[in-house]
Amino acid sequence: MRTLSIRNLYGMTFDFMPLSGTWKDLLGRQTRSGLWLIYGPEKNGKTTFSLMLANHLSALETVLYVSAEEGVGDTLADTCHKAGISDDNKSIRLLEYTSIEDLLERFKKRKSERIVFIDNLLVYRKEITEETLLRLKQECAGTLFIFVAHEKDNDPYPGVAEVCRRLAKVVIRVQGMVAEVRGRGGAGGTFVIDETTAMLNRGSAIIDNPKNSIL
Repeated sequence: MRTLSIRNLYGMTFDFMPLSGTWKDLLGRQTRSGLWLIYGPEKNGKTTFSLMLANHLSALETVLYVSAEEGVGDTLADTCHKAGISDDNKSIRLLEYTSIEDLLERFKKRKSERIVFIDNLLVYRKEITEETLLRLKQECAGTLFIFVAHEKDNDPYPGVAEVCRRLAKVVIRVQGMVAEVRGRGGAGGTFVIDETTAMLNRGSAIIDNPKNSIL
C-alpha cells in the first residue's frame, strides 16, 4: 500500500493513507492504525455508508468486512451494490460473525487484512470490552479497526461503543442517510449517502455543498 511518510521532531515516522477526493476532504490525514467509530440509529444508513468507505479504502489495501449482525447473504449483497461495490472487487472480503479470539488469530498471519470493519458492536457486547479494545490496539498495532455501533439517547450503544468513541481518531454519526464526520487529523464534514432520503429528513440545505456528496 502506498503511503505518505512524515517524520516528526522526535524522529518518529508516521505513514498516512493516500486518501483522495471527497474522502480526503472528510477524513483529513489519517494513519492506517487505531480505531474509528461509525454509529447511529437503526435503519439510517450505517451499513451503506460503511460499505462505501470500505469500497474506497479497498483501492488502497485489502479490507475485511465482518458482517456480524446481518450476516453474508442477499441483503448484504444488495447493500454492497448500492454502495457501489462491483462484483469483481476482490479487495473486499466479507465474513460472517467470527469470535474476537478467532479474529486475533487471523490477524497474526503475515498476509492478513490491515483494514477491518466490525459491524456491529452490539453483537460483540459480551466479547469486546475496554480491555479488548486496548488489546487490539497493542497486538494489532498496524491495523485500522472501524467499528459500527447503534445509538441510544443520541450516544453510541452499547457501553463499549462509548469507550470506542473516546479512543477513536475518527467518529462518524449516521442519521437519515447523512454522515457527520469529525475527528483528529483534519477530519470533519457532511457526507450525503442518499440524496432523496437526506432531503426528506434534513431539507435541501444538506446537499448544497456538492464536494461532500456522493452524487
